[in-house]
Amino acid sequence: AVGDSSVPHRDSLLLEAGFLAVLVAPLRLLKWRSTAWRPHDSVTFWLVRWLLFRLMFASGVVKLTSRCPTWWGLTALTYHYETQCIPTPAAWFAHQLPVWFQKFSVVATYVIEIAIPLFFFAPIRRLRLFAFYSQVLLQVLIILTGNYNFFNMLTIVLAFSLLDEEHVGRWLGRSKRRHASTWPPSLRSFLSTLLELSTYGLLLYWSVQSFGLEINWEKRLLDSKVAFTYHEFTTWLRAVTLPLVGLGFLSLSWEILSALYRCACVRGCFWKLWATLQWAVFATATMGMFAVSLVPFTYIDYESNGKLWPGIHKMFNAVERFQVVNSYGLFRRMTGVGGRPEVVLEGSYDKQTWTEIEFMYKPGNVSRAPPVVVPHQPRLDWQMWFAALAHHSSSPWFTSFVYRLLQGKEDVIRLVQVDESQYPFSARPPVYIRAHLYKYWFTGSAEGSQGPTPWWRRQHLQEFFPTVSLGDPALESLLSQHGLKRVADALLPWLLRSLRQLVRPFSGPTVLWSLYLVAATVCLLRALGRRPRGGAPPARHKGPRRGEPTDRGGGEKNGQVRRKEAKEAEEKGEGRARGAADGHGGTKKKK
Repeated sequence: AVGDSSVPHRDSLLLEAGFLAVLVAPLRLLKWRSTAWRPHDSVTFWLVRWLLFRLMFASGVVKLTSRCPTWWGLTALTYHYETQCIPTPAAWFAHQLPVWFQKFSVVATYVIEIAIPLFFFAPIRRLRLFAFYSQVLLQVLIILTGNYNFFNMLTIVLAFSLLDEEHVGRWLGRSKRRHASTWPPSLRSFLSTLLELSTYGLLLYWSVQSFGLEINWEKRLLDSKVAFTYHEFTTWLRAVTLPLVGLGFLSLSWEILSALYRCACVRGCFWKLWATLQWAVFATATMGMFAVSLVPFTYIDYESNGKLWPGIHKMFNAVERFQVVNSYGLFRRMTGVGGRPEVVLEGSYDKQTWTEIEFMYKPGNVSRAPPVVVPHQPRLDWQMWFAALAHHSSSPWFTSFVYRLLQGKEDVIRLVQVDESQYPFSARPPVYIRAHLYKYWFTGSAEGSQGPTPWWRRQHLQEFFPTVSLGDPALESLLSQHGLKRVADALLPWLLRSLRQLVRPFSGPTVLWSLYLVAATVCLLRALGRRPRGGAPPARHKGPRRGEPTDRGGGEKNGQVRRKEAKEAEEKGEGRARGAADGHGGTKKKK
């Protein structure tokens, strides 16, 4: 169900997000005087929002520009759950949902990926919050029904660029703003609410008209269909691509000018100049990144791509090999429409009795439930899915993989099964190995069988890889052809082997979740350490010490109240002094 370019998209997104992290959170040169917030932070942080927009908008557009019949027929999700690389148990239940709901889910995907990303740059705060929760909802549903490693979690992290400090403060119970209901509302508040409601109404109207949403009262379901043609869509895409570039430029320009104003408000001549210098450096870098990203972004419409300034293309060609900006387009075409192809490996000692080699994560045994491995990336199981889509010659690594299993290489076997007891040839390597191609389908909710209900049903198609053994001329020829027999002896492989030895008793998901929990614990402890302490515990009143203010809990009162109390105390002190002086004078007169 994943497009054939989804693997580079996953790693490319990680590379681009990692590079942006350098700009968003660079090393502080003057740490002794730096604060947690800098005037130019909003400028570099804008690039994260722009990356999220390019990712989501392109992912929605390519589904239609690919002319995939399942996306145009709104039936893609009827195949997606069982044909994706590594499904989860929830994918089996999602696959059982009625067809009308699956089609409506595709419509919702189009709305979230194509229409709602325009709200990322909306001046109204509530529209950006609506866009944030829409994106998070989509990513959480994908996480529940598919094992896409860190990709969806990283997308959720990018979506945090749509939030502001006030909204995050509400989550943490640190909101400083107190909302008081005022009536009648101000003109600005009224116009903002009116524009927001109009936007929601326009979004709903566009969704109904574009996808023919109609309630069928007789069948009690929601009918939907694509109500536009491919030509109409490409014409619309050509008309909006460059205006979207202009929208991004205006949004970035506003952030840059706002940051310049904040620099001008910094106190102190030196710190004002230092903030302006930082603003100039990071604003220039941000503008450069934005300009370079326009080349891969406009790949969605090559006519618009050709209209870009030639200098931008030269800039992109200069940095393309570093992959700091990339094009995206997830789930471009739906594969496995007639059933998911799956390669099943078999080993034997005598060429008569064959035993299947079960992988840890990919489908094999029809009675085994799909796993949950997020955020781990079992790359071998993923590559086995891609290998099944074509002839084995399209995946040269598969020949080397078979060769290492015949040799009994422990590092390779652990990629198949961490638990040696689950590997059928743990005692000694197989003498012969072959591979067959099967088609797999999820079982239906009404299907029953004796014993445990299977999750899958499968059908044998053909031989995928011929029977080979060590010393087989056919195997030696394939290895020599692709240069796969040589084993690299360098520092990096040695370091990787040493690292694998350290984590050998644990599975990939266990290691990753342990690292995440450790990082989260450290961040939590640091946050608690910076949290201001409350008032001192109650104690017996002994009066103030010499040189100390009377009010030791002054943090609970504002400055005006403290000044007023000090003035009253001073007046009372003067009154007592005058009274005492009068008393002494009267005594003298009496005497």
